[in-house]
Amino acid sequence: MVKAAFFDLDKTVIAKASLAAFWRPLRRGGLLTRRLVARAIVAHLIYLYLGADEGRMSRIKDGVLAGTKGWNRDEVHQIVRDALFETVEPIIYSEALELISEHRSLGHRVYLVSASPEELVEPLAEVLGADGAVASRAELDADGCYTGQMAFYASGANKVAAIKELAGRHGLDLSESWAYSDSATDLGMLQLVGHPVPVNPDRALARIAREREWEVREFTKPVRLRNRVSPRVPLATAGLAAAAAVLAWRWGRRAHLRPATGVRI
Repeated sequence: MVKAAFFDLDKTVIAKASLAAFWRPLRRGGLLTRRLVARAIVAHLIYLYLGADEGRMSRIKDGVLAGTKGWNRDEVHQIVRDALFETVEPIIYSEALELISEHRSLGHRVYLVSASPEELVEPLAEVLGADGAVASRAELDADGCYTGQMAFYASGANKVAAIKELAGRHGLDLSESWAYSDSATDLGMLQLVGHPVPVNPDRALARIAREREWEVREFTKPVRLRNRVSPRVPLATAGLAAAAAVLAWRWGRRAHLRPATGVRI
C-alpha cells in the first residue's frame, strides 16, 4: 500500500484565503465589481481572525457563488494561471514546501485538498509538484459559464468521501498517511489518517489537538517561488520544474536539518 500526505490549502500551504488572494487579477480581468471585492476582503478578514466554522464557510461560499454567475470558466482559469506567480509567490509557506518535498522524497503521494474552487487549487497543485487535488466544482451551463450553483463542495463529509475515493483508486493506506490542516472544519480529514497534524490551528482545532496529544506545527516563513521557478516557464512544465527545484533546495540543506518529526517510515 502507498502512503500519502493530504494538505489543506488556505492558511496551511498559503498564508491567506486563496479566493481573497486572487481578487486583484480577477478585477483586472473585468470579472469583479467593487462590491464583490469588498465582500472578498471582509470574508478574508473574518476567516483570518475568527477562523471558519461550517456556517461561516457556507455563507462565504454562497456569497462568492452568487457573484460569479455568468462568468466563463475558461476565462477564469486563464486569469488564474497567468497571475499565479504574482499572486501566490509571496504567501506560500516555506515550511509547507519543505514538508511537501520531504514527503515526495520518501515516496509518498501528495495531494492538495481544499474547499476552494478547482480553478485556483489545480494550478497550485501543478506548480507545487503535487500528485493531484481535491477541490470544489461550480456548476456550469451549456456555454461553460457558472450558474451560481455548486456541483461539488469539497468540505466536511464531501472532503472525507473524496479522499476515500482517491485512496481506493490509487491504493493509498490511509492508516499510514498524513493530513495537514488549520481548521476544525477539517476534523474529518484529520481523523481519517494515521498521522493528523494541525498547522496554524484555529482555537477549536488547537483545543482538540491538545486533548488528543496530536503533533502541532506552526508555519510562518514566506518564500518567493520565482527564485526557484521562472514565471516565463510555460505552466504545463512549471510543476515539474518547481518540484525539481524544491527537491534540489531541500537536499542541499538536508545535512543541516533534522528530518521532520511528523514524517517517519
